[in-house]
Amino acid sequence: MNHSHLRSPALRLLLAAPLCLAGLTGCGTAAGSTPAARPPTATASSAPSASAAEPLAGRTVVLDPGHNPGNVDHTTEINQQVDVGNGHKECDTTGTETDAGYTEAAYTLDVAHRVRALLRAEGATVILTQDGDRPWGPCVTERAAIGNNAHADAAISIHADGGPASGSGFHVILPATVVAGQADTTAIVGPSRRLGLLIRDDFKAATGEQFADYVADQGLDTRGDLGGLNLSKVPKVFIECGNMRNAGDAQRLTDPQWRQQAAQGIANGFTAYLTGDAG
Repeated sequence: MNHSHLRSPALRLLLAAPLCLAGLTGCGTAAGSTPAARPPTATASSAPSASAAEPLAGRTVVLDPGHNPGNVDHTTEINQQVDVGNGHKECDTTGTETDAGYTEAAYTLDVAHRVRALLRAEGATVILTQDGDRPWGPCVTERAAIGNNAHADAAISIHADGGPASGSGFHVILPATVVAGQADTTAIVGPSRRLGLLIRDDFKAATGEQFADYVADQGLDTRGDLGGLNLSKVPKVFIECGNMRNAGDAQRLTDPQWRQQAAQGIANGFTAYLTGDAG
């Protein structure tokens, strides 16, 4: 039926109402009237959130690649004594190497780069204490200060050990309670232990490496003689990823694929710690 002869807006609205209530498109909405129901549309909550895509957004991690490739040429500088709170130690050392000459300094820098890439992909801000871009050092005191000044959420010193050739495996070093001079680890002992346990478990799961059989207990060691831990004001641990003097460990440490697994294990530990996911 043709209703073109009806000039009343009210009548036209009433006649159009059944079409709008049926959800058909093209219905107008008169001023002051209730809009017709629309099919559900995607909302912001149905899309991946930034925190889900980048769980470490807003968090800062400091990676401390042990030693420095240039230390070997600057023994005078790295042998100077520095105050670590409860004593004095060398500024830094050259580190160890495999029997074939693959250095600990090269290993730690490579793994730190790999961990940095993984953590950045999760949104973290990642700071390296050195990137092979300085002739030597930094001293252990400066390594700790870098994490403190950055107000890092967590930090790790990455190493590979130079133990007896008969010994193999990895271990994580936790800070002891040290209150002496400028050192006071009271506030970080608890959170550092949680960080260390997560990194230990995730590193083992990612690499298959056994706990060290020549040092530590169940992959954990607590020490009060390391300046990088004594002077830290943020949760921090060391990891000795394997024994470079052991033939089996050396083969793994020099394998790029294994180093990627090592980096993944360390990154997984940080993610679990910083997101509160211990599962």
